[in-house]
Amino acid sequence: MMLETGPLVRQNPSLSAQPYTQPAAVIHEDITALIGNTPLLELHRFRRFHGLGARIVAKVEYLNPAGSIKDRTAWAIIREGERSGKLRPGALIFDLTSGNTGIGLAAIGAARGYRTRFYTRDCINPGKIDLLRSYGAEVVQIPNRRFLEPNARDILLAEIRALNPDGFFADQIGNQANPRIHYETTGPEIWRDTGGRIDALVATVGTGGTVSGVGRYLRERNPTLHIAVVEPALSSLPSEVDPYPDQIEGVHRISDIPPEALPGVYDPGLADEWLEVGTPEARAAATSLCRTEGLFVGLSGGAAIAAAARLAARPEMTGRLIVTILADSGERYLAPPVTG
Repeated sequence: MMLETGPLVRQNPSLSAQPYTQPAAVIHEDITALIGNTPLLELHRFRRFHGLGARIVAKVEYLNPAGSIKDRTAWAIIREGERSGKLRPGALIFDLTSGNTGIGLAAIGAARGYRTRFYTRDCINPGKIDLLRSYGAEVVQIPNRRFLEPNARDILLAEIRALNPDGFFADQIGNQANPRIHYETTGPEIWRDTGGRIDALVATVGTGGTVSGVGRYLRERNPTLHIAVVEPALSSLPSEVDPYPDQIEGVHRISDIPPEALPGVYDPGLADEWLEVGTPEARAAATSLCRTEGLFVGLSGGAAIAAAARLAARPEMTGRLIVTILADSGERYLAPPVTG
């Protein structure tokens, strides 16, 4: 049977009149060339299933080469270190991480000949620990109870830096390369791919670099943009009573932190509101997204989707466009969580 020849046509209805054009052949030199320009996907089936009035568009950041939005941050930190001369060939890169930034640093470090060492809470999903070690990173786990002590982060960072005097400290929570890369790439990509038609941004906060960089870029172009920051419910946070709760990894509660203690990369003036999401709600949203759109996201993505859906259900948002960010895939959380 002979197949008819002719131009292929894209299946996306919005582009149905556009013939497919074979892109020019490109061979990339290393994985850093694959970072960014992740797609936006409109969640039609999810919207219909939940009866939402607003449109929700997701930026699928787990399609970065090491599997999360933190690949952008990792590359920005390494690139700036190389350009400044602070990161020398073959050097050791180290940091305190909840996993994804470390995975990005480890992957890029492996590709560029650096050694890596990361300090993590001992409640981090074993799947992330396995990934870090697969990239050749050394992993040092710290009891989660230590993070509940007064000034825990500052004390731990001082200890870690003292243990690695000759290493390159990535400093994801204080390094301005973190929000800058999102101002230079993630924000412009969203603006470009929405044609500048975006009414709201919904984003979780880890270090705060993503929402700060993206939010600042988009707000400069649309002063009426509504920015909603997603944070975990108190029941999802470690406490003296339960230091190993069913938590949303990598998402932090920012509204309770005094200004002087906020991460250096976070701009607190951008948020119009904070939306609180508990772990069960995040898990339910992630499951619904998986079963309606075929997107398998981690709980941070589930929290972002839950918050976006809540915003999309408001009558005043009917017909408006909400963009949210899916930071990573659910595949790295398939191992049973640490419970103590």
